Amino acid sequence: MRTVVITGASDGIGAAASALLASDDVRLVLVGRSPTKLKAVAERVGAEHHAADFTHLDDVRDLANTLNASLDRIDVLANNAGGIFAGPVKTADGFEKTFQVNHLAPFLLTHLLLDRLIESRAAVVATSSVGARLFGHIDFDDLQNWRNFHPRKAYGDAKLANILFTKELHRRFHAQGLSAVAFHPGNIATNFAAEKRTGFNRIYHGPLSAVLASPKTGGANLAHFIAGTPGQDWQSGEYYGSHRKITRTNPQASDPTIIARHWRQTEHLLFPPP
Repeated sequence: MRTVVITGASDGIGAAASALLASDDVRLVLVGRSPTKLKAVAERVGAEHHAADFTHLDDVRDLANTLNASLDRIDVLANNAGGIFAGPVKTADGFEKTFQVNHLAPFLLTHLLLDRLIESRAAVVATSSVGARLFGHIDFDDLQNWRNFHPRKAYGDAKLANILFTKELHRRFHAQGLSAVAFHPGNIATNFAAEKRTGFNRIYHGPLSAVLASPKTGGANLAHFIAGTPGQDWQSGEYYGSHRKITRTNPQASDPTIIARHWRQTEHLLFPPP
């Protein structure tokens, strides 16, 4: 039986993917911010569930401790949680909210589960976005966009960070059996841009939402990478578009120096030296 952990599973494409993956051959473990919504999804698909708010890194640490204690293997970790937020907003941990929820939290969760993931020869699947190419540009002197915050830029940087993380995971750990992939689920009508001041609210929650794909479409793309076999259905270390083909993204994701530096700087933020 494969064990699959999906974050951001309270609704949207995480919930849709869970419904597609539910079977007697899969142990589904769902993670979401809203306990009520998460419980409803988990009961509907017959999954285990753990509530965690990624704006609080102690929630991520508690989640990792719970998963390490309760799961003897993890075959897939799907880092799917994320969102676009107005800001800049400082979390209780002292980080910018968009940066923390979309990048720091999944980086931390993956790090804390890394031994179990390597033992299981697991796949780490990252829900990224075409926004990485359209809006992202990493500035190492303003990594969290404190100085020049715009919701679109902050989101693009965070989704680019997902791709950089995927590529460095592959470089560091693929020889030990770990695989990693990032993908764009499509332009999906979900509630991830619910805040009105982001600028995306008019697209995702106004009349224009009629032209967006349904969560089922994005969920099918997420389920494809979760259920797929690395090396056969997708290639580790790559970024895929919504049509499930390797596609171009931000040029910074092709620079090994930037990729490695971003990893080191993230580690320094999460695990500062004494």
